[in-house]
Amino acid sequence: SAVKFIVRKFPAVETRNNNQQLAQLQKEKSEILKNLALYYFTFVDVMEFKVSKSKCIQINLNCIQMLPDQTVNFDLTKNYLDLIITYTTLMILLSRIEERKAIIGLYNYAHEMTHGASDREYPRLGQMIVDYENPLKKMMEEFVPHSKVCVTTFHRFMMPCEYLSLDAMEKWIIFGFILCHGILNSDATALNLWKLALQSSSCLALFRDEVFHIHKAAEDLFVNIRGYNKRINDIRECKEAAVSHAGSMHRERRKFLRSALKELATVLSDQPGLLGPKALFVFMALSFARDEIIWLLRHADNMPKKSADDFIDKHIAELIFYMEELRAHVRKYGPVMQRYYVQYLSGFDAVVLNELVQNLSVCPEDESIIMSSFVNTMTSLSVKQGESSHFCCVSLLQAYTSVSKASLSLADHRELGKMMNTIIFHTKMVDSLVEMLVETSDLSIFCFYSRAFEKMFQQCLELPSQSRYSIAFPLLCTHFMSCTHELCPEERHHIGDRSLSLCNMFLDEMAKQARNLITDICTEQCTLSDQLLPKHCAKTISQAVNKKSKKQTGKKGEPEREKPGVESMRKNRLVVTNLDKLHTALSELCFSINYVPNMVVWEHTFTPREYLTSHLEIRFTKSIVGMTMYNQATQEIAKPSELLTSVRAYMTVLQSIENYVQIDITRVFNNVLLQQTQHLDSHGEPTITSLYTNWYLETLLRQVSNGHIAYFPAMKAFVNLPTENELTFNAEEYSDISEMRALSELLGPYGMKFLSESLMWHISSQVAELKKLVVENVEVLTQMRTSFDKPDQMAALFKRLSSVDSVLKRMTIIGVILSFRSLAQEALRDVLSYHIPFLVSSIEDFKDHIPRETDMKVAMNVYELSSAAGLPCEIDPALVVALSSQKSEEEYKIACLLMVFVAVSLPTLASNVMSQYSPAIEGHCNNIHCLAKAINQIAAALFTIHKGSIEDRLKEFLALASSSLLKIGQETDKTTTRNRESVYLLLDMIVQESPFLTMDLLESCFPYVLLRNAYHAVYKQSVTSSA
Repeated sequence: SAVKFIVRKFPAVETRNNNQQLAQLQKEKSEILKNLALYYFTFVDVMEFKVSKSKCIQINLNCIQMLPDQTVNFDLTKNYLDLIITYTTLMILLSRIEERKAIIGLYNYAHEMTHGASDREYPRLGQMIVDYENPLKKMMEEFVPHSKVCVTTFHRFMMPCEYLSLDAMEKWIIFGFILCHGILNSDATALNLWKLALQSSSCLALFRDEVFHIHKAAEDLFVNIRGYNKRINDIRECKEAAVSHAGSMHRERRKFLRSALKELATVLSDQPGLLGPKALFVFMALSFARDEIIWLLRHADNMPKKSADDFIDKHIAELIFYMEELRAHVRKYGPVMQRYYVQYLSGFDAVVLNELVQNLSVCPEDESIIMSSFVNTMTSLSVKQGESSHFCCVSLLQAYTSVSKASLSLADHRELGKMMNTIIFHTKMVDSLVEMLVETSDLSIFCFYSRAFEKMFQQCLELPSQSRYSIAFPLLCTHFMSCTHELCPEERHHIGDRSLSLCNMFLDEMAKQARNLITDICTEQCTLSDQLLPKHCAKTISQAVNKKSKKQTGKKGEPEREKPGVESMRKNRLVVTNLDKLHTALSELCFSINYVPNMVVWEHTFTPREYLTSHLEIRFTKSIVGMTMYNQATQEIAKPSELLTSVRAYMTVLQSIENYVQIDITRVFNNVLLQQTQHLDSHGEPTITSLYTNWYLETLLRQVSNGHIAYFPAMKAFVNLPTENELTFNAEEYSDISEMRALSELLGPYGMKFLSESLMWHISSQVAELKKLVVENVEVLTQMRTSFDKPDQMAALFKRLSSVDSVLKRMTIIGVILSFRSLAQEALRDVLSYHIPFLVSSIEDFKDHIPRETDMKVAMNVYELSSAAGLPCEIDPALVVALSSQKSEEEYKIACLLMVFVAVSLPTLASNVMSQYSPAIEGHCNNIHCLAKAINQIAAALFTIHKGSIEDRLKEFLALASSSLLKIGQETDKTTTRNRESVYLLLDMIVQESPFLTMDLLESCFPYVLLRNAYHAVYKQSVTSSA
């Protein structure tokens, strides 16, 4: 209520007699003074500007009577008109501040309550606010004395003004003839000029995005003036014309400018030397294009909806792009232009100016000295002098000779005035190229039309033919800081932040669009690569065989399957496939991304290509993981060979991107593929290494433990066994040598090492359980260790053993895991031998020539290197590391007894139906043939850790195992000995697998004749079974 009271009584607010209404403001007077001071003194600055402007114009009118004329004093005339328009604009903006009375009144009240008196500027300021409630009406009264000068100046500007802003000229004409409206009734030329301006636009920019609706304002002003009915009708007619035709007229202008600027940019890029003589045309082109873009931006939100189509230009990006290209040429070849105009000034302008001065009928001494100084300075100019030519005083001389009582009047010597204009322009080409670019092509206005700016950008990306010009939008963000001013530093950070955020958003969206196109191309290429997989040729082979044997299979109407490569056969060039469209769109967008290596926005450097690289890395990572098609619920996963085919197709497409954009795609591959060899990527997401490791451990090897899958040494693969519940996958298709090689290609040495470490962790847990079983039977095993040559005692002790089957099952699981690891290691060795044969052969040579007396730590380091390259080692370093973490008392004794436990338990395998040896697979269906690898590897690792003799312990194991197996030869129970021969073969496998045992040693423990008979028996039995 207090604020409303102040506004109602403004400017004469009686504070003494209205304590009740203003009492609530008493407590807050210090806060009011503090918070409103900036706004109040801004209003005071506006008032001071108004006073200074009035004095300036008044002095011109009463004293010097300077006559602005752009033909002889271009800069003076332009600045004079700009002063009038700035004054008019400022007063209109002031009247639009709704809280102006409240702010000024509140501040003055708080000042009066604090200091006991009103602010000294308040009376004048309050009166100005009241006087300029309707600013144009007030200024029309003010400008009555200045009408003659203003009208003369406007007439002078009826001729073309080259690179001058069309927007500025429209303001001069419309505001000028509103303030000096009397001329419209007496001068037909002025009226026609005013009508043209009214028909071209419906609104003018006051400041940034603040607009002035000219038709309504002019009509409201003239409606109260007697005898102005014709002018009001003219305004209405012009408004209709602007609504109906202005949009289409400016659309055609933009269309013409697009082709004109394209041709100009093409010529200048081919012949940059033309920038010198054709500089004026370049700046004219930039100015015209700038005016049309700003016009569209201003009118897009301020025109009737019925003509909205004329204000949506989907090709605006192209026009902006060619503007940026011309600007780039000027910046790049600035020294060429400077050289040209330095030579022009000294070789031509100086000569012409000297002739004009010599031909002057009357030339006062002062002016003559100044002119001669100009001529001498220009004549002595050279390219080596650089950019500083110091000709700003030419403008001062123009102003001095334009006053009414000047001894040398430019109005009487128009050729001299024109020559001065020319010289000023030429000196700008030497000294002020950057300023000229800002003057003619600055588009920082987009900073204040963010929504329209973003909408134009989206339209550009949606139209494939325009996407090549999308880089124009980030480049426009480099303009934004030119709209800041040193007198208003507080908005610098705000505008700078906006320019950074918009530039970042545009580049990010461009990179996303390119990434999406690349992804679509990759998907198409992966589909085509998938058609070449061996699994798809079965049907073709079947059809060929049936055709050869003349068998009729299938339905007659069944269409013949298209063969891979059909998509490349073109009968008509006009037929465009989806892949063609994608490549075209990508090449257009990549042109834009590759257009500039970097751009500087508010002292921040942006590199468009890095945005694309970053997005490609992220998408490539997601795509690789996605192509595994891992389903946790059903435990399904893509075969490694199929994934490798897809990844290679993907990489082929990505490599082709280097043809479009200068990016290092190898860096993308290194970053992404190396991360995929780790357990988690840089974002903490699972990789193909973790997915495949989990699948092989939790799905394939778990089914092996459950008896659904067996390891076939002859095939070097895991194979499904016939069971009641069929598995959802074929183990052989995931574990044969080609799949393991593909897995090694995908995971690389790091990934395969992680796989090995995970396998070893499972083995470690099994060994821990085995040790517990040994501890339970430690007394019996200790006795059995020393009683192997006492059959009766051994038999009695064996009956006291517990968990015999569990020991064998766990050892078999360990053997299965080690067998799988040996497949993985062999595949890794094959892959590395292909990629780095010399390095692998060097490592192999190093491993094979370790001296026997070498310290075990040194030897283990060599083994670790060899194992990383996929080479088999006598002692598995990964297993040693895994088992070293297990610490307990009497570890060495437990390790020895574990070997005893396994040795004396082997005979029990003979009673198992599944223990029958199959020559076809070179193993047993219950995987007990894997015990050979488990016994050797576990013994080597354990006795390396405990620094025991591996060879002695294995000899002891062989003696115990031979003794135990020889006993079942004396058994008469057929059930107990049904697969005796198959179990005998385990001894041969253990010796064949071991680098520490020999056949001679086996012969001393177990007669070879028994092994020979055993092989004969199992092969004979196999033939009988097959028959």
